[in-house]
Amino acid sequence: MRILLVEDDHILGTSLKRAFEKHAYGVDWFRDAETALDALRDNEYGSLILDVNLPKASGFDVVRSLRRGGNDVPILMLTALDSVRDRVTGLDEGADDYLSKPFDLDELLARLRALLRRRQGRNETIIRCADVEIDPAAMVARRNGVQLHMAAKEFHLLRLLMERSGRYVTKSDIEYALYDTDVSVESNTIEVTVYNLRKKLGTDFIRSIRGVGYMVERQQ
Repeated sequence: MRILLVEDDHILGTSLKRAFEKHAYGVDWFRDAETALDALRDNEYGSLILDVNLPKASGFDVVRSLRRGGNDVPILMLTALDSVRDRVTGLDEGADDYLSKPFDLDELLARLRALLRRRQGRNETIIRCADVEIDPAAMVARRNGVQLHMAAKEFHLLRLLMERSGRYVTKSDIEYALYDTDVSVESNTIEVTVYNLRKKLGTDFIRSIRGVGYMVERQQ
């Protein structure tokens, strides 16, 4: 769920980063192609939000370099250039989606969710485990059909565990997916979030092993 944002406009970049964080996405934000490519070599991202007009090298150059190097990260391109030729160029180079500026934030978030679903090999929007279901698009969680009130971080931690049901998710994996790399996460932050989720979902829904991580059982 961690995403990479590459946008050289300070105002737009700041606004998008805050919006993504509000929806509990972990975000790395860079303003040039070279730094972004370095980050993509060293880290795995769920999606890349990429501006076309960047200093020194364009977004098209970034896409071309990634695809020729075998990196299949889902890419959503942003551009002020609203021509068919530019859209075709980006898609032909290997981008997965395209959005022209100015754009609606809700549409951008919806397209991002679609890319992340495809990344995880899912087409359905509802995820179910036992008597719990979540709708990532609406950010709604239900237990036995009753909607649960959750903070954003609680919802996205639950989503992460349910998407990886049947496997233990480590604390470091959770921190990487949900928090900025430049933000210091208190040692008990995740434990508190899990505690709050267990109060809403039942103590047995999320399993834990000290030193290993947390897991939601895969639905049979």
